[in-house]
Amino acid sequence: MTSGQIEIQMLAVVVAVACALPGTFLVLRRLALVSDAISHSILLGIVLGFFVAGDVNSPILLVAAALVGLVTVVLVAVLQRTGLVKEDAAIGLVFPALFSIGVILISRYADNVHLDIDAVLLGELAFAPFDRLVFWGWDFGPISLVVMTVILALNVASIMVFWKELKLSTFDPALAVALGLAPAAVQYGLMSLVSLTAVGAFDAVGSILVVALMIAPPATAYLLTDSLPRLVVLASAIGAGSALSGYWLAYLLDASIAGAMASMTGVFFALAWLLAPGRGLVAAARRRARQKLEFAQTMLAIHLANHEGRPEAATESRVEHLQGHLRWEPQFAERIVRGAERRGLIRQRDGRLELTESGRLAANEAVAR
Repeated sequence: MTSGQIEIQMLAVVVAVACALPGTFLVLRRLALVSDAISHSILLGIVLGFFVAGDVNSPILLVAAALVGLVTVVLVAVLQRTGLVKEDAAIGLVFPALFSIGVILISRYADNVHLDIDAVLLGELAFAPFDRLVFWGWDFGPISLVVMTVILALNVASIMVFWKELKLSTFDPALAVALGLAPAAVQYGLMSLVSLTAVGAFDAVGSILVVALMIAPPATAYLLTDSLPRLVVLASAIGAGSALSGYWLAYLLDASIAGAMASMTGVFFALAWLLAPGRGLVAAARRRARQKLEFAQTMLAIHLANHEGRPEAATESRVEHLQGHLRWEPQFAERIVRGAERRGLIRQRDGRLELTESGRLAANEAVAR
């Protein structure tokens, strides 16, 4: 591998992890749409920052874009509090307006400046190694990599310092207020991190990949665990895995790097959606099938309990009679009998089915419910 390829992969991993950290709390707080709004509306901040500084490399662009991201969140909250529109509608009103203003300003006043819309939406990681940070003859690497490394460190430090506040305001805002915390302030602080991260990643990967990396890895991790610490670690690992696998997919297909990475976040989510041990579709299908069998076994115990000790018990307790009485197919009836025996609900004796103490207890509990 060339040094440029290594730098691109490092940048992709740093961006993915930096996006996944605040994105985890966005997903948990059901604010996923906000990341999309911020990643688009910050274009207006970049344009306004350029008008002030006159230089596309000025840190003023970063500050201005982050402030516009906060303005986006505030405007959405203000509209939502009116009670006239819901949150998704408020987001749909705010971010297209701010984004379109940014596009108009670029096309009208910044035609000759490198702020083209294609780069804004899609980014181009392949060009990142050519824009380098050089001080006093020292090459510190691609500017995007340096900026995103600093932002990643800031995200990690912020989450570690405010872990308790983030956890409480995410899962129990009422308790957070009772303990003297300010969930609204925590939310705006989180949105500040989201804005800063989106701005830092904007030039290198574009707004579409920023949204994909903020939402898809945490959503994937959420299907795999209920532990918040593991969720944060898994989201970061899935983001990094999506970045690396997406890069090599783009390399093999000679396709867009950002597009391939966004596609891989979808692939990882689809795999978790299908195969997650607790919440995946396969696990859910198996759980429903198991519940169906357990219900049938309980029905068998109730059937035997209803006829136990009565004259018809000799007939009702035979396996072949279940097919007519309970309308079970022969193979299904035999399967239920074997399963009930394994659970210790019944036993077979002289071709008849008898309840065990566990079976009687299970039947009584089911009828009582």
